[in-house]
Amino acid sequence: MYNGLLAAHSGLRWVVLILLLAAIFNAFSKKKSGVWSPKDKKIALFTLIFTHIQLLIGLVLYFQSPKVSFASGVMSESIARFYTVEHISLMLIAIALITVGYSKSKKAATDAKKFGAIATFYLVGLILILASIPWPFRIEGAGWF
Repeated sequence: MYNGLLAAHSGLRWVVLILLLAAIFNAFSKKKSGVWSPKDKKIALFTLIFTHIQLLIGLVLYFQSPKVSFASGVMSESIARFYTVEHISLMLIAIALITVGYSKSKKAATDAKKFGAIATFYLVGLILILASIPWPFRIEGAGWF
């Protein structure tokens, strides 16, 4: 089960990244003169849903992973520290920001503010996600999938 969830978590990362890029590009391109449509809402909503699915899979993996350690010397080992502290902390902050952005877009009075909330919060979330993904060039043993 662990290996299947790990493969799903690794593969779903690409879906989340593509959806984030699509939502951000859509929001920035329509921010000035666009009209908020059901299509815009769906892009933002699907991005939110997939990031939350990714979060749920990641939380299951967090408590099952041999890479996560709650032992006392974890902060001195870079890989263990990354998976135990850095990865989950930045991902939780990023997903919280994406959730806040979606919520603000639903409550915004004008279409420009809706697009602005999506553009701003989703972009900051994307940056945090990109910074905390275990890329192969950053973490030894990490893969592209």
